[in-house]
Amino acid sequence: MGAPERSVLVRTPATSANLGPGFDSLGLALSLYDDVEVALTGDGVSIEVDGEGAEVADRGERHLIVKVLRRAFDALDELAAAGPGQPSGQPKGIRLRCRNRIPHSRGLGSSSAAIVAGIVAARALHPHGDLMDDDAALRLATDIEGHPDNVAPCLAGGLTIAWTTPSGARLVRLEPQVRQVVAFVPEQRLATERARGLLPGTVPHGDAAANAGRAALLVAALTGGLGDGVLLDATEDRLHQNYRAPAMPESAELVERLRSAGVPAVISGAGPTVLAFTNASRVDSMASRVGNGWHEHPLDVATRGACVVPGEPGRRT
Repeated sequence: MGAPERSVLVRTPATSANLGPGFDSLGLALSLYDDVEVALTGDGVSIEVDGEGAEVADRGERHLIVKVLRRAFDALDELAAAGPGQPSGQPKGIRLRCRNRIPHSRGLGSSSAAIVAGIVAARALHPHGDLMDDDAALRLATDIEGHPDNVAPCLAGGLTIAWTTPSGARLVRLEPQVRQVVAFVPEQRLATERARGLLPGTVPHGDAAANAGRAALLVAALTGGLGDGVLLDATEDRLHQNYRAPAMPESAELVERLRSAGVPAVISGAGPTVLAFTNASRVDSMASRVGNGWHEHPLDVATRGACVVPGEPGRRT
């Protein structure tokens, strides 16, 4: 008989980065989740996808979660070899079953959710998974994603401030007083690489100074319950949203319409989703300002980040 199959179910939240002025540093975890079941099997790679991303289910070893799992197992083997444990080697086979609810290429952290799911699953399935602490998991996720603003809230939940140092990424988790937001998701997608490509190499000093002040104010507004008036000022951005507007004119227009009505609204991450710091009932009362063509998602701030769902399935079967 072969070795018993080992499996785990990981749940990862959607995230919204930047939140206006907090470019590449602020992030918020949201109550929209992907569920990823990972099983270590005897041979081959099998992938089943329900929902978003079904078109990439045939990528095999090239699938993002599979690549992250492999990389995380390598990292854990290195930690085991340097410590009290013994390397386990790469699993011969991997089976993925993904139920994806986070829209892809819309600025809600779908790639970060996949990366974090792979790392959390590897920590649960590797014999020495406890050797990779949360700081090491953040560093690995950031190395893979390229920036920490989405992976940080995906790992930690709540509101996060993330930054990088010579030794890797770090984060601070804060408890926001804002509990509800509304995400307006369009049909069209926008690749993060394209959105980043629209940013200039330099910006005016006045714009940089304004954003620094607004980012500090935004942290105070989100954690101190300072009200919509302050939050409207705090979400003003001069570093990235205007430069990216040509790639998502409808999103830019919606942000302006909402803000003109007093609703603190921003581009979520690299877009084109629009995030409004409000609740569904208030948005419903101004439907004419929102217009058609948007999927409205009332969401809560997710206080918990990525986690293993206990007993479903068991870690060892």
